[in-house]
Amino acid sequence: MAFDLTRRKALKGLVNGAAVAVGIPLLDVFLDGNGQALAATGARVPIRFGTWFWGLGVNPSRFYPTTTGTDYEMQPELAPITPLRHKINVLGNFNVPLDGAPNLPHRSGGVAVRTGRAMTADRGLPGESFDVAISDQIGSGTRFRSLEISSSGDPRNSLSGRGGGNLNPSEVSPAAFYTRLFGTGFQDPNSAEFKPDPLVIARRSVLSGVTEQRQALERSLGSADRAKLDQYFTSLRQLENQLEVQLTKPEPLQACLVPKPVADRPVNAEIETVMENHKLMTRLLVMALACDQTRVFNMMFNNGASSLTRIGSTITHHQLTHEEVLDTRLGYQPEATYFLTKIMEAWVDFTSALDGVQEGDRTLLDNTLVFAHSETEFAKFHTIDNLPMMTAGSAGGRIKTGQYIDGAGTPISRVGLTLQQVMGVPLDRWGSKSMETNKPVGELSA
Repeated sequence: MAFDLTRRKALKGLVNGAAVAVGIPLLDVFLDGNGQALAATGARVPIRFGTWFWGLGVNPSRFYPTTTGTDYEMQPELAPITPLRHKINVLGNFNVPLDGAPNLPHRSGGVAVRTGRAMTADRGLPGESFDVAISDQIGSGTRFRSLEISSSGDPRNSLSGRGGGNLNPSEVSPAAFYTRLFGTGFQDPNSAEFKPDPLVIARRSVLSGVTEQRQALERSLGSADRAKLDQYFTSLRQLENQLEVQLTKPEPLQACLVPKPVADRPVNAEIETVMENHKLMTRLLVMALACDQTRVFNMMFNNGASSLTRIGSTITHHQLTHEEVLDTRLGYQPEATYFLTKIMEAWVDFTSALDGVQEGDRTLLDNTLVFAHSETEFAKFHTIDNLPMMTAGSAGGRIKTGQYIDGAGTPISRVGLTLQQVMGVPLDRWGSKSMETNKPVGELSA
């Protein structure tokens, strides 16, 4: 039997006298020769962006390479990335100038990375985080503008937001995360059937009414108030876009395999629980990306002032970094370093899960840019210069990989500028005061 294959092709037949149709997933035959676009329309395979955060830094002498480029040596704390080093970049020696603002322990460093600004108050964000700017650029066509997840049990563990002290809360339960992704409202892109949810239709209708009222109100206001109102309604416009997506039949996606439901399980800061929850939530996130439910995410492994503990112990990772005696023979704190070892194991598990999903000739990791970082260099002293950072994936070939890049003491905001430019955000400068920069990290761009 000959088939006229298109991405909308369905297999049709009869079962017990009733007509049935079975959709065809995104097969390789639908893609171009490089597996990078749909052959029929030229539409690109989605490019995704995400962040992965860990708290309490590293032991610098055991982490940072001493030579730059692709032939750098693997230090002990970096060694776990060896299987994927050709797809990972390591960045060091980028600094955080505070212009007289205080170094707020476990806050200032991470906030500076994400916003290009120094913190002046110990809450929220002083400006928009770069993931939000990126999601405005690439996330409006998916069901979720972005997904925020924390595997250590605190929904306030987030570095994502539009500023003004506000943060996007993180999902902490694997079971709740599954329900949010694949419960009510999920449309399997490989299903032949598509039935828009009546509740979504109703919500879309209500929001359209709100939009009309907003436009009428805007016409009666001055420019300053219109700007304030526009910021207020930004989230509503985003919600309208997400609802519109749910009313449109999704394109088939070869890599989308709906996972089995996840049972309720403990949510706490015990490292054993955190590792398991991180693994479960990673698998769910991977399928959310493969099923094009979102193209932007923020994964928080633990919090800045890490509250990680071990089963049977009340001593936290944070306490150990300050109270454990430095072993002069080893040159580091062994109990505190145990947690750093588990963190690097989790990072490798995360990137490996993305790399395990094939999309044409590339993997999901290849079609993603993941930016990983901490909020301090050496936790015992709360240092915020030379923060440890990595990237994984090439954003569909936009990023060079497999290298160690030395920032030579330049502002850390250069990294945020580069990430945004690579992901298509139209800006040529970013950051505030001494962190304002127009110099991207050229070694990253392909």
